[in-house]
Amino acid sequence: MRITQGEYKGKRIKTISGEGYRPATGKVRQAIFSMLEARGIDWSQVRAMDLFAGSGILGLEVLSLGAKEVWFVEQNSRAGNTIDNNLKNLHIPKHRYRIISKDVFTFFKTGNDQPFQLIFIDPPYSKGYLQPTLERLVSSSFWLCQDSFIVGEVESRLDINFSFSGLELCINRTYGQTRVGLWTAKIKR
Repeated sequence: MRITQGEYKGKRIKTISGEGYRPATGKVRQAIFSMLEARGIDWSQVRAMDLFAGSGILGLEVLSLGAKEVWFVEQNSRAGNTIDNNLKNLHIPKHRYRIISKDVFTFFKTGNDQPFQLIFIDPPYSKGYLQPTLERLVSSSFWLCQDSFIVGEVESRLDINFSFSGLELCINRTYGQTRVGLWTAKIKR
């Protein structure tokens, strides 16, 4: 698999295989980043989080586009090692990333001192993790800031028209077997 844009465009990354792992295709990644750029995202100001990171391709793309920092949350140690090796092979400085080897829901029990402008949720298909992940994000005010973007990538048959106070679903599109949702946080502080 290759990074599709930015500083590391064309660079190969390693992926892992196994139940629940299916890296975002180049077409889907390009669509996601096009959606975000159309909404005026400033990559140089972005702190991003890649939840259920797998090989970390979404977070790696964001780093390639110039994000300040990306946190990769992935409980599988083999996947975490793959992310770490990809980051090292790309020579990305350690101050620009953090790998958290925890289950996403356990991770949410920890604190955070700075909100994220962009959060990817790419859970294993057929597990039903998208809705509870969104619930946890909006129930704790320290993960999101006003106008944070949340991108969910799930199986195309899943209905994502969830109603959450503080989140607005802006985009709901399918790409083959994949559905992409884009939410904007409307946080009142």
